Amino acid sequence: MTANPESCSGTDLAKRADYWQLRTRRLAFPRRPLLMGIVNVTPDSFSDGGQFLQANRAVEQALHLSSHGADLIDIGGESTRPYSETVSLGEELDRVVPVVERIRAREDVIISVDTSKSEVARECLSRGAEIINDVTGLCSDEAMASLVAETRAGVCVMHMQGTPQTMQDSPSYENVVQEVYDFLRQRRDALVQAGIELDSICLDPGIGFGKTTLHNCELLQHIETFHRLGHPLLVGHSRKGFIGKLIEAESSEQTIDREAGTLGVSLAMAHRGVQILRLHDPEYTRQALILFEAAGSVAADC
Repeated sequence: MTANPESCSGTDLAKRADYWQLRTRRLAFPRRPLLMGIVNVTPDSFSDGGQFLQANRAVEQALHLSSHGADLIDIGGESTRPYSETVSLGEELDRVVPVVERIRAREDVIISVDTSKSEVARECLSRGAEIINDVTGLCSDEAMASLVAETRAGVCVMHMQGTPQTMQDSPSYENVVQEVYDFLRQRRDALVQAGIELDSICLDPGIGFGKTTLHNCELLQHIETFHRLGHPLLVGHSRKGFIGKLIEAESSEQTIDREAGTLGVSLAMAHRGVQILRLHDPEYTRQALILFEAAGSVAADC
C-alpha cells in the first residue's frame, strides 16, 4: 500500500464489500451508505450526554431515529469522549439492557451495542442485538473475541490510539493512513484466528479517537484505501471537534453548528464508497444522499 494513495482509486472501490453478516441476518449495501443512528444512554457523552439517560427517553429516541432515516441503531452506555470516566459493569448493564429489550419489543430494528465489555455484549445479544461495536478493537476484554465467535454477531473493529482518558493528549503518527490500515489488518487477522468469520467484521478508522484535525482529514481523504481490506467500512464523524475547528478557521461566526459540517463529510464518504455512516441525526443526511445519488455522485468510479 502506498503511503499517500490517490484521492480516488477504481481498484480500491472494486474491492468494496457488498454485505455484512450479522447475528441473524445479512445486511446488504446499496450504492448509498446505510445510516447508523446514535443513542447515548449516558450523562456525559460529548454531544447528547444526559438527554437520553432515562430508558424510556432512549427508547423513544431510537424509534424516532429509525423512523427518520436510520437503518441501524447504536446503543451506548459508556461515554468514550476525550477524558471521560469509565463506568462499572453493573452501571453499564443497567443503562443499556432495558433499552435493548424495549426497542426489540416494539420494532424489528437492527441494534448495535457500543461496548468494550463482553458481559454487556452477551446480555444485549441475548436480547436481540445484532452487532457489537467495540472502540478498543476487541483489545480490552479478552473474552470479547470468543463471545463474538460463539454468537456469530456482527462486529465493528475500531482503531484508537491510547484510551479515552489519554487519546487526545498528544496523538502522533509517522503516517496515519498506513498505521491505522496496518492496525485494522492485524486485528482482523487476529480475530479470524480467534474464530470470527471474515464476513462478520466491519472496520472503523476511529475518527477523533487519538487523532488531530490533520490526522482525521488525512484518513477521510484516503478512506477508500481501506476498501482493500475487503470489509465494510464505518465512519463515525458526527458533530466531532475537528468539524468545528475547520469551520471556525473559515468563519467569523461565534457559534458553530456542526450538523452542516457533518453532512459535508457524509457526502464525501458516500462518494468514496463508505458503507455505513454513524450519525446523531440521520434525517437530513438521508435526504441529501437521495439527491446526491440521483445526481450520479455516490460511490463514483472516478
